[in-house]
Amino acid sequence: MSAVEAQPVAVLGCRPGVAGGVCFLEDQVVLHAVGAGCVQLHLKQKWHKFIPGIEKTRGMQAMAISPDRRYLAAAETVADQPVLTVYDLSSVPVPRRRTLSAAELPERIAVSLAFSPDCQYLAAATAPPGVHLTFWLWKKQRLMAAICLEAPGSSVCQVSFSPQDNAQVCFTGNGFFKLFKYSEGTLKQMNLEKGMPQNYLCHTWLSKEEVICGTDTGKLILFETGDLLWETSVEYRKPHRELEEDATTTEYECCSVGSSADNGSQQHSLPQISAIAAYSKGFACSSSPGIVLLFEKTREKELYEESQEIWLPKDQFSNDPKKSVRQNIICICFSPSEETMVVNTHKNQLYVFTMLTTDFMKEKIAYFKYLTFPLHSASITGLDICVWKSILATCSLDRSVRIWNYQTNTLELYKEYWEEAYTVSLHPTGLFCLVGFSDKLRFISLLYEDMHVFKELAVIKCRQCSFSSRGHLFAAVNGNVIEIYSSITFENINNLKGHSGKIRSVKWSADDTKFISCDTHGAVYEWNLSTGERETDCVLKSCRYSSIDLSSDAKVIFAVGSDQTLKEISESSIQHEVPAFGVVYTAVAVSHSGHMVFVGTSLGTIRAIKYPLPLTMDFNEYQAHAGPVTKMSITNDDQFLLTASEDGSIFIWKVYEKGGGIAKWQKEAEYAEEVLILRSDIKEKSQAMLDLQIRVKELQTENYYQLSLKDMYYNEKIKELEDNFTQEISSLRTKHQNLQTDKENQERQHQLQVSELMDKQAREMQKLESDSNQKLLMENEKYQELHEKSQKMQEEYEKQLHSLEESKSKAVKELTEYYEEKLNEKSVLLKETEEDMKQQLRAHEEIKKQIYEDEDQEIMEIKIKYERQLRQEKESNMQLKGEIGVMNKRLNSLQKELKERNRCIEEMKLAQQKLQRFTKSLEDDILSMKKEIQERTDTIQDKEKHIYDLKKKNEEVEKCKSVLDHRIAELKKLIEARGNDVKIMKKQIYETEGELERFHKESTQLKLNVTQLQQKLKATDNEMHRERQKKQNMEAIIKRFKADLHNCAGLIQEPKKLKNGIRELYTKYVQESDLEEIETAQKDLQPECMRQQEYLERNLAALKKKLVKNQETHQGAYMHIMQENVSLIKEINDLRQELKAALTQLHHLKSTLKLTKKREAVQDTALPSEPLPSPAVLRLNAEKENEKIIEMQQLEIQYLRNQIQEKGQSPAVQPLLAGNLPELNLEGSHKTQQQ
Repeated sequence: MSAVEAQPVAVLGCRPGVAGGVCFLEDQVVLHAVGAGCVQLHLKQKWHKFIPGIEKTRGMQAMAISPDRRYLAAAETVADQPVLTVYDLSSVPVPRRRTLSAAELPERIAVSLAFSPDCQYLAAATAPPGVHLTFWLWKKQRLMAAICLEAPGSSVCQVSFSPQDNAQVCFTGNGFFKLFKYSEGTLKQMNLEKGMPQNYLCHTWLSKEEVICGTDTGKLILFETGDLLWETSVEYRKPHRELEEDATTTEYECCSVGSSADNGSQQHSLPQISAIAAYSKGFACSSSPGIVLLFEKTREKELYEESQEIWLPKDQFSNDPKKSVRQNIICICFSPSEETMVVNTHKNQLYVFTMLTTDFMKEKIAYFKYLTFPLHSASITGLDICVWKSILATCSLDRSVRIWNYQTNTLELYKEYWEEAYTVSLHPTGLFCLVGFSDKLRFISLLYEDMHVFKELAVIKCRQCSFSSRGHLFAAVNGNVIEIYSSITFENINNLKGHSGKIRSVKWSADDTKFISCDTHGAVYEWNLSTGERETDCVLKSCRYSSIDLSSDAKVIFAVGSDQTLKEISESSIQHEVPAFGVVYTAVAVSHSGHMVFVGTSLGTIRAIKYPLPLTMDFNEYQAHAGPVTKMSITNDDQFLLTASEDGSIFIWKVYEKGGGIAKWQKEAEYAEEVLILRSDIKEKSQAMLDLQIRVKELQTENYYQLSLKDMYYNEKIKELEDNFTQEISSLRTKHQNLQTDKENQERQHQLQVSELMDKQAREMQKLESDSNQKLLMENEKYQELHEKSQKMQEEYEKQLHSLEESKSKAVKELTEYYEEKLNEKSVLLKETEEDMKQQLRAHEEIKKQIYEDEDQEIMEIKIKYERQLRQEKESNMQLKGEIGVMNKRLNSLQKELKERNRCIEEMKLAQQKLQRFTKSLEDDILSMKKEIQERTDTIQDKEKHIYDLKKKNEEVEKCKSVLDHRIAELKKLIEARGNDVKIMKKQIYETEGELERFHKESTQLKLNVTQLQQKLKATDNEMHRERQKKQNMEAIIKRFKADLHNCAGLIQEPKKLKNGIRELYTKYVQESDLEEIETAQKDLQPECMRQQEYLERNLAALKKKLVKNQETHQGAYMHIMQENVSLIKEINDLRQELKAALTQLHHLKSTLKLTKKREAVQDTALPSEPLPSPAVLRLNAEKENEKIIEMQQLEIQYLRNQIQEKGQSPAVQPLLAGNLPELNLEGSHKTQQQ
């Protein structure tokens, strides 16, 4: 074997059209198909692990990962023969394989694979027509069952296992949905298909019994145990960024036929469910290009509801960014933890989306991100490296040029162009590159974030170009001529002519003294650059050369071509030929040390050969690409091999010597880090930095200002709260003091009442003693007679007393026990309430602390994200205020409960004291009963006398009562009369207020009608504006038509040109859709006008009726007010008459009073101690009061007259203004009546 080894360290690409081509091995490890195998990619650490397919494979067509993530099933093709292989991914370093085959099955490639839940069985479906479903026990490589179905040739089939049943399989395709159950060596169908057949493109299991399918018409159909459970249709959707552009371009689409046809094809695109995948909350599906819809389960009739749209991002470096959005999604997969979703598109791109676990963080519209970076989607036509930097440049038929870093495995620069790129070459400095497009050769500067075209050369369809080793020259192939240009002046220094076929490869020597080229006619030439002539040549017409390379000393040329050999050419002859053993070599690369040669084959494999070249199969071959290798290159330090292929993938290989050592060149490479940047970009960035700095300063000042405002606001709030608390505390203290003073006053009053009662009792005792002494003397005689009776009665009473004492003692014991239990219960309750109060106080303090901590946290969050959380702060402040209010209420309620408990305790104590007093009083009653037995006979006569005296007093009191009742009745009559007057006036006021409220309601209704009419006026104005705009557009069209007609009139002498001109006018200005729109618009306008006319007439009639009603109501109200005013004027006149009568009576009384006082003054001889007030003074004061009263009444009359005049002047139709009628001065009129 060869002493040279290569190991892939990075794979940049993705294989399209693979069923199940993307899946997760772990939460951070993605497995996807690429080249002739698949690659494991770690999302965070970014390492690659390539798993090659079987020998001579052409790539995987279908993949499936087992539920335990240990096994990988793949459908491959080897020499046009289908192969089904299962890989054990847990085996290290190379996965073990098991190949499944059966002689009775036709040789067809599998398009869908699926593992059973226990990983024992494997189901495979072949491509139509004649779809075969096979059921394998793959570990024993045994075919368990097979079934054949008919399906159209271009349909898509999919097979899957139930997530909980190893024997149940779902199989869908064009026109069939079938559930099979494996039993006893056969697959039995479990469901009966109902309804119209559908073209099912994809499906997935949601549970043990539920399967959801997607069709080519955008329908989602849910089956439960094979029966239709739910169905919905998904609309074709465009990106939201395109909707506005489509809306703006629709006006211009009708002008050109081509554009309208293209847009029509886009607008009439039908939705189709191209991919679907299930997760715990529901499922995800792709219904239109570039979108994934998330559906979540609901509890309503609609079992699943759309929750989120996820769109592919726009590619900003593409010449048409919309293309990246319009990619068809062919595969969706979720990570085991369902935190990540990865999708694969038909253009070899991989995208990732991070799922959000919380619903409140979800947005309705979200966007994917690239899993790594944008990849090539077509054949790679050019690859080159440089000396100064660890970068490689590639170009592709996808019209893109990309700059990669082969040490970090990242994409540094990327740009798409309008033309296809055929070749690329990097300048040795890595700051410039040459790209050959279909129209021109462009010299491009590699800037920091862009590619800038510095110079364009008129070289059409340049297939090969290359910078010299020192970079001062570059060569470009123009047809059969090689043109040499200066990299500094871009002058054509020389043209190398002599090739008769297409030039396929060119190469410079290390010292730029030699230049070698090869073509498709078997010619290999070595050129002299100074003269432009050939120095040596080697022609083999039977071979079509595809690639050449030079040794480091420029003495040996290595060439490969269509004759399946590797040729070693020196001194114009083939010195050595190495056979390819059944394949065609397409590319060759020689190490700078001269010890290694690498070749790429048409099968996509890479062969590492030790130099000097052996004649036997002494080489290492590696499975890599799925297509022919187009370009190869080795880095200057011989550590990395870079290969590109027609499948669009790039492999980066680590080169090892025999024994595992890394191949080293004489010097270790040191790479430059300089980049180019435009002066305008620097200015823009510096300006942007200045703007950002200014913005940062502004934000800092604004933030500081906002923080200061917030500090001031919160300080004011704290002060307000402190003031409120201090006020509440002071108010509570004042209340406490007032209650204490009330308590002291009540105690004093109680003491006074007790002392008064004691005095009364002492007086009554003295009276009773004196009465009892008299009665004793009078009853001594009766005592002897009743003594015998009393002894008998005493014995009976003693027995009763004994029984009463026993019952009393029992009752006392029971009461004491009952009240002691109650006291214990109340004491326990008191303790519990005290503990509760302490706990609540602690909780209150903790809540206060938490509130302050929350406020501090919120302030810190506001400092960081002040713009986003202003509303949240307001809401939290409101919540805190509510909580503080609730806590204050709780505190108040607790204090009230404590006071009630204390009051209950005091009441219980008072009850206990009362019971003790009651027991004492019972004992005193027993003693007093004994005394009363003796004294009762004495008191009977005294009571009879006292009753007689009381009867007399009662008669006198009844006489006084009758007189007082008569007076009270008279006073009540007067009060009732006055009360009735007051009630009547209040009723009148309430009625007037009710009428006013009714008038206000009517006025508001009229205002609403006015606003509605104003809105209609605005709508009509807008319509007028639109019609004017249409008129202006039509006038412009008419002007253009007149101009075109004038031009046609100039051709009146040439009938053919006139005819053609008129036809062009007709096609330009007259369209059938316009005529149809005019006819339909006229038909639609007539009923609409009639309907609007009828509606306006009805509104006018209703408004007239309302106006008449309002006039009637206002006239009634006006008449009612006039009547009230008349009645008030009558009352005022009556009051005036009463006033005059009262004044006359007063005058007479005063005159009589004056005469009486004069007489008394004549009769009285003694000098008066104090001078009396004169009657003149008294009369003056009374006259002043009467004048004031009359003035007040006159002012009120004048005010009422003014109001009556204003009401008479205002029209009856006008509604009353807001506000009540002026209040009647009832107090003044009442005073006048009293006077």
